[in-house]
Formats: sequence, C-alpha cells, structure tokens
Amino acid sequence: MIRGVTTVLLLLVNTLVLIGPMMIVALLKLMPGKGWRQLCSRVVMWIAETWAEICKAIFALMTPTGWDIRGVENLRQDTSYLVVSNHQSWVDIPALVETFNRKTPYFKFFLKKELIWVPFLGLAFWALDYPFMKRYSKAVLNKHPELKGKDLEITRRACEKFQGIPVTVVNFLEGTRFTPAKHQAQQSPYGHLLNPKAGGVAFVMAALGENLDALLDVTIVYPGSSPPGFWDLLSGKVERVIVDVKTRPLEPALWRSDYQDDPVFRGEVQQWVSDLWTEKDQRITDLKHELKGSEAQ
Repeated sequence: MIRGVTTVLLLLVNTLVLIGPMMIVALLKLMPGKGWRQLCSRVVMWIAETWAEICKAIFALMTPTGWDIRGVENLRQDTSYLVVSNHQSWVDIPALVETFNRKTPYFKFFLKKELIWVPFLGLAFWALDYPFMKRYSKAVLNKHPELKGKDLEITRRACEKFQGIPVTVVNFLEGTRFTPAKHQAQQSPYGHLLNPKAGGVAFVMAALGENLDALLDVTIVYPGSSPPGFWDLLSGKVERVIVDVKTRPLEPALWRSDYQDDPVFRGEVQQWVSDLWTEKDQRITDLKHELKGSEAQ
C-alpha cells in the first residue's frame, strides 16, 4: 500500500509540474503561421516525452518490474509508424511508454470526439494534437446518406497537423481489453485474443496513407493466468512484462480503396488483419511458454 500510494503521488507531482508549461506552449499554437505552429508542436512533444521519461524513472525507482523489450533496436524518431497491439490491461499504456518513448515519435491515439470535453484530459489531448474522430453508424448513414464520407474527411483534416512532423499512431484492433467473458461471448477463434476490428485500422490507414512508413506489430505478455491491473503495477506486484515488437512494411494497397463501399478491398484488408492476428496469437503462446519455463527455473 505504501509503495503504491507513494508511486501515485510521484506520478501526480510529475504531471502537475509539467502540464502547465505544456498548456502555455499549446496555446501559443493558436498564433498564425504554419512554421510557428509546428515549432510549438515539437516543444509540446518534447515536454510530453520528458514527462514520460520521468514516469519511467519513477517506476524504475519504486517498482521491481522488469521490462523485457525486444525488437526496438532500429527504431527512429524521424519517421512515422502505425502501432498495432493486443490489449489486456491499463498496464499496456505504461508498457508502450517504456517501449517507444524517445525511440519513436511520441505516440498518439485516435479518440472519440466527445472526449475533448473531459475536464483537463480533453485539454491535454488537444495540446498533444491527438486526432479526434467522428464515426457514423450504418443506421445513421442509411437515414442521412449526405453524411457518407464525412467521418473520414473529419479525420483527414485532423491529421493535416501531422504534415511534416513524424508521428506514431497506436491502434488496439480488438477495440476493448481482453477478458475471458468477452472472449467467450465473441466465440473468438484465437486462444489469447478477441476478434480484431479491421474497419478501425482501415480507417486509420485511409486517413494517414503515405504518411506512414512502417507497421510496428506489438505483442504484450504478462506472467500468470490473468493480466495485472494498474494498481498491481503501482504497488510492485508485476515482476516482468514482455513487449515483443516486429517491424513490418505497410503496402500502399492497404489504403488504395474505400473500405466501406468496396467489398473486394474490404475482404483483402480483413484477410490481412486475420493473418496478422493468427500469427500474434501463436506468438503469445510461445512467449507464455517462455515465461513458464523461466519461472520453473
């Protein structure tokens, strides 16, 4: 309990100290001039990366967690990546920070537009240039066909701020955290994964297209039969985390057409995602066997 509370307090102090300067620089982006805005964006990213490095130092000081990170030797900060990862716990976010901070551009998530109104968090997301997206359901599009394509147009406009600035975009294909109950409800064919949602990653690729240079296929594995909670990490109960990264090429064919209206293209993207997920499922099995072997020793 003492370890967990102390870790929380240190993380809170780090956040309170750095959020002020970040917001001031973010407000300066409102001044005219594309070059000026890009400079302010870079400063905001530097502040965010500094915050993340201090968070990493706090975890290293306060917790015994061993971060077994693989496949990041050749990553660069001057190129753009699409990160695809399995999702089991809130610990996945610190795992991604440990893996990619100051090895790739500071990562961003596509967020629902409504999140901009969340107190403090919405301002931080705006300051960090997180792209807010607006997606319409099939029912809404059937009722209002004039809205067709508007969601992609909104996202593309949001991504215009990435022009000339390297970026790392994170996408959890499962759309939610893995639980045995969700796995059973979905009747997922994968042993360790929920069904992936190809539409989400197709949407991201259509919005960013040629701005992306490579896919970072991330597999996160925890010891034990169930993933740890965030409090488990804060209080020092997580002994080891494996983060396995494989860099894959992104073929332009993956964004050549309209996912929603082209059934042939939709099938191709779904097959690509299915193959990716089948390989990831086997990779998780192998890594879990490795963890069991090391625990036995």
